[in-house]
Amino acid sequence: MLDEFKKFALRGNVVDLAVGVIIGAAFGAIVNSLVADVIMPVIGAVTGGLDFSNYFIALSKNVTAASLVEAKKQGAVLAWGSFLTLVINFAIIAWVLFMIIRGMNKMLKKEKAEEPPPAPSKEEVLLTEIRDILKAK
Repeated sequence: MLDEFKKFALRGNVVDLAVGVIIGAAFGAIVNSLVADVIMPVIGAVTGGLDFSNYFIALSKNVTAASLVEAKKQGAVLAWGSFLTLVINFAIIAWVLFMIIRGMNKMLKKEKAEEPPPAPSKEEVLLTEIRDILKAK
């Protein structure tokens, strides 16, 4: 059973997937930083410092605080501002990833277009000759 697990774990697809997950996590941190540290401050400056993350609706009579952190300590709250902020962040992250992948796909198409088609293999050349001989008969 241990040998079977080794074969499974060391198979190329599993290792590739593991590398992809690790790189994806690191890339996710970069994109989150781009959104939080670059894009959202610009959006905040354009909208006059608008920040939804502190908006909430009190679901309990005990909640009298003005900030979300304090309100959560006092009782149940519906933190709709945090949810809206996360939705906006997701949309921005998805757009940034779409633009990056789109750019990479265009680069790959250019590279493929520049490559000459591969030469036919010996088998293909032989089969073509056989076909041509059969057509001639």
